Amino acid sequence: MSQPELTPTESSHELPTGFRFAGATGGIKASGKPDVSLIVSDDACVAAAVTTTNQVFAAPVQLCRDRSPRSTCRAVITNSGNANACTGQEGFDDAVAMCESVAKMVGCDAEDVLVMSTGVIGHRLPMDKVERGISLAGEALGDSERHFLAAADAICTTDQYRKTASASFEVSGKTYRIAAMCKGAGMIAPNMATMLGVIVTDFPLTEASAQTSLRRIVERTFNRVSVDGHMSTNDTVILLSSGAAGDGSDAENATFIEAATDVSLKLAKLLVADGEGAVRFFEVAVEGAGSDKDALDIAKCVAASPLVKTAIQGGDPNWGRIVSAAGYAGPKIEVGKTALSIEGRDVFRDGRPLKFDAAELSGLMKQASEVKLQLVVGSGSGSAKYWSSDLTEDYVRFNSLYTT
Repeated sequence: MSQPELTPTESSHELPTGFRFAGATGGIKASGKPDVSLIVSDDACVAAAVTTTNQVFAAPVQLCRDRSPRSTCRAVITNSGNANACTGQEGFDDAVAMCESVAKMVGCDAEDVLVMSTGVIGHRLPMDKVERGISLAGEALGDSERHFLAAADAICTTDQYRKTASASFEVSGKTYRIAAMCKGAGMIAPNMATMLGVIVTDFPLTEASAQTSLRRIVERTFNRVSVDGHMSTNDTVILLSSGAAGDGSDAENATFIEAATDVSLKLAKLLVADGEGAVRFFEVAVEGAGSDKDALDIAKCVAASPLVKTAIQGGDPNWGRIVSAAGYAGPKIEVGKTALSIEGRDVFRDGRPLKFDAAELSGLMKQASEVKLQLVVGSGSGSAKYWSSDLTEDYVRFNSLYTT
């Protein structure tokens, strides 16, 4: 990867109170890497979830939908290495069994346990290995950063590195904390919402405010990134609040949403930077559209174009690919008022090409940790940003051999 500032560092995480974490190896993965992650709330906590909009979805997604939002959640159990998707009633029963095992260990009702899975689609879970992993994770629970990182490692599949972030913020003179983890490198085109994520906080939220807040957070972060345009069957983001029952004012909740959005955007960018085989990461910023939704649709279309992705990969300032993608995105644009800059260099304005040093700009693109495309499509007030990764031969090679 060539994105040093996007690569996660070993900086410390200040964790919210009331949670314990663990990662364990049950043997689900042939590699022998950790494959069971467990997060436990010491007391009943508020939980909300946002899941994939794919009509083909995994058994754990159905369980999360059925059990959230709720104010009595006690745990989230995740297995990696097997998606438990397209596995029929047996797969649903396996997901229920995972929750029951955790509930027995924690001492709560099975309905108060949420579950996530990630990995290859269409295979039954090896429940003996899953149960072994759950047992080992239960024995390893702790509230230190080491335990938090172990839980983050255990949700990874093709990720090159774990993805974690944290922050603290102040409301009415009191300090609250947020910590989050996610996984994903391929099959990334969330539309909630392969990606999984968990956000934990000690800021007090009700069921309603947690669900509303999470949807706003996801819409501004995880729904603004793409690696390959392929929406997963398992995409899930869960928010847990260990705060005492109650809810803050609109202003206080807005402060929480802002802090949680900053944390989640860091993770969303890491998803794209870690795209399978990716070398470069880029931002598409659109202004002048008729509405924010129009701007988002245009930015998303540009970011998804294979021709734009390959141009980014090669450091090729081929502006025609970018402008033409904006033209077929669907929303109305004003061609005579359209302008484009790449890495701060103007290349197109008022519907006409501008002279620029292509070799110099190519060099800037190749050196940039995050290539920035600034596109103006008219005189409207709509604006949006979207993030994506380039398309490389390594991506094609990796995914052509994924199950063989």
